Parts: sequence; structure tokens; C-alpha cells
Amino acid sequence: MALFDYSGFNQQGKTAKGSLEAGSKRAALEQLRDQGIYVSTLEEQPKTAARRRWSLPRRSRLPVNDLATTTRLLATLLQAGVPLDEALQSVVEQVENPAQARLYTQVREEVRQGSSLFQALAEQGRSFPDLYQRMVEVGENSGTLDQVLLRLADFLEEQARLRSRTVSALAYPVLMAIVGVGVLLFLLSFVVPKITRMLTDLGQALPLPTRLLITTSDLISAYGWLVALLIGGGIVALLRYRRTEAGRFKLDGWTLKLPLIGRIQREIATARFSRTLGTLLHSGVPLLKALEISCGLLSNKVLRTAVETTSLEVREGASLAEPLKRSGVFPPLLAQMTAVGERSGTLEEMLIKVADSQDRQVEITLAGLLSLLEPLMILAMGGIIGFIVLAVLLPIFQASQGLG
Repeated sequence: MALFDYSGFNQQGKTAKGSLEAGSKRAALEQLRDQGIYVSTLEEQPKTAARRRWSLPRRSRLPVNDLATTTRLLATLLQAGVPLDEALQSVVEQVENPAQARLYTQVREEVRQGSSLFQALAEQGRSFPDLYQRMVEVGENSGTLDQVLLRLADFLEEQARLRSRTVSALAYPVLMAIVGVGVLLFLLSFVVPKITRMLTDLGQALPLPTRLLITTSDLISAYGWLVALLIGGGIVALLRYRRTEAGRFKLDGWTLKLPLIGRIQREIATARFSRTLGTLLHSGVPLLKALEISCGLLSNKVLRTAVETTSLEVREGASLAEPLKRSGVFPPLLAQMTAVGERSGTLEEMLIKVADSQDRQVEITLAGLLSLLEPLMILAMGGIIGFIVLAVLLPIFQASQGLG
């Protein structure tokens, strides 16, 4: 099979271009003719170039925002009665990123050759998450692909919204901290040493703040490289330790015990787990398979181990709420709402409500934290700068009084 680039016009007179695989140039022309595309140019790609172009989307995962947009478009077209291959072609024409357009073109060609959408997505490697593929498989098997895609779009948009709010909330404090540390290092490394040389030339006893400033500046100038090397080595050692099974479990458990960061991480993980599990169950995925997929989305090893233990107990006949409660790592709300959902037969709805509640709690916690963090950072920076100014001015005042 060779890969061909084509350009031309469709039956509506709009420009159509993309890539497709075919055994020969004539076979490619026939495929395009069947699609209602009038070809103006058709060129075969070199095999090395074709492999290189297709390797990118197979290794990288689609951004959540882009995947949500294309999923909603595909669901809307299917609900309108558009055949799947034509809907995929419309997605290809709407996507602006060339790599993503080639990816969806490959998916469309797989579908045209007789594969199901699930099989076509699975052929693309890691580009589409396992959760996405499994829900598409359930939708195809149940004949409700359009509805499943709509639920997937809602799920992905909610994930993207929470991530966007978290990043935007943390952007200002992180940027302020980086700029502040950079300014302080510049002052202590380049500006303060020149001033302190002038102060020592005054030939008088320096006050304590000035001596502390000079000592700090000398240490940074002389041993700053060593401190940076030790910090870098410590980070590398910590990352290597975290790659081990025991190291990751211990560090993740320690992170969950941190006063505020641990609570935020627990709430974010609970919201993601509950929303994923509820969405999968609502789409018809069996509970054990849904637990397996949801567990794979948890990055914290302690939480993942708790879900794996829960899955084993459910396989042996236990309810879902009891193992979650015994694990002690999830908020009590999750076990309580799960128990209510199991008794009333509304487990999916209860899990979605837990996710919504945890998302709101994360937003409230972040808003409260940032409202307190920003003034504290300003006070800290102001205090440090004030100390530097005081340490510089005190000897000057003393010298002026001596002259008087």
C-alpha cells in the first residue's frame, strides 16, 4: 500500500484535499471518484516520508480540546443521518492541524475498507485514549454511537474546562514566584556585591542586617553553582526513586498527606474517577471493565491501588461502596453516594453528582488558596526587598551621622 496526497473539488464545488492509502494510483483515483471528489493533483509520497508523517499522530495523544470538538461534530453529523465515512470526511475538512487531518483521514480509510470505528481508532495507537475507544465500541455494538459520542464530548469538555481553570488559576502565582526568585538571584549575584564593596570601603563596623546580606551574597556568588548542582542531583535522584514501585507508592502517599495540596489532589482524582466511571456505566460498559479503564486514568499510585483492590472485591461479589469506604483514601462522599446509587439503581447518576460536587469543591479551594497566596507572596517579596534596602542604607546613615 502506498500513501497519496490529493487535491481537487467535491460535488458541492468546495476544495477537497488530504491523503489516502491505495495499492496504485489508479486505485486511488477510483476511491476518490467513489467519494465524489474530482481530482486535480494526485502525488505518491516517498515511503520514508509517509512513515515519518504517520509516526507523529501514532505516538502523540490528541489534545483534549481538539478531541472534544471533533467528537461533538461527528456526533452531530451522525444524529443528522450522515453516513459515518462522510461524517469523518467532514471532520477531516474541518480540522486545521495537518497532522490531525492526516490522522482522521487514516481513520476514514480504515472505515471505508470495512473496519469498525473502534477498530480504526485502535489502529492509531495512543492517539485516542482507551476510554474513548471503549465507549465507541459500546456505542457501535448497541447501535447508539451518536448518543455515546455526545456523552463523550460532554465528558471531554468538562475535563478540558477543569484543567483550563486550574492552569489559569495557578499561572499568576507560578509566574510571580519565578520572576521574584529570578530578581532576587540577580540582585544577590550582581548588584549587591558591588554595593557591599563600597560599604566595606567606609572602614566602619557594619550593622547586623548588612553583614547578613554580605554573607548571603558571598555564598551565592561562590557556591551558587554547587547549590544548583545539589538541587538538580536531588531532583534527578527523587525522579529515579519515583520510577520504582515502592518509591512511587511512598511518595504518592506522602503527597496525599500534605495539608492543602493533598486535599486538592484527592478531590481532583475523585472527580476524574467518578466522572469516568459514571460515563462508562451510562454508556453500557460492564462495571469491572469500567473500573479497569477508570483506574488507568489515576496517576496517584495509592489511589490506583485502592481502585484495583476494589475491583478484585467486586469481582468476588462485593458491592462497590464497601471497598471504596474501607480504602480510606477517597472522600467519604464517594462511598456514601455510591451506596445510595447501588440501592436505588441510579449508580451512574450518583457518580456524576459526586464528580460535579468535587469539581466545585476544587474550584472553591483554589479560589480561596489563591486569594490568600497572592498577598502573602507580595508581602514576602516586599519584606525581602525591604531587608536588602535596609541593609544597604543603614551603613550610609551611620557614615553620614559620623561625618556630621
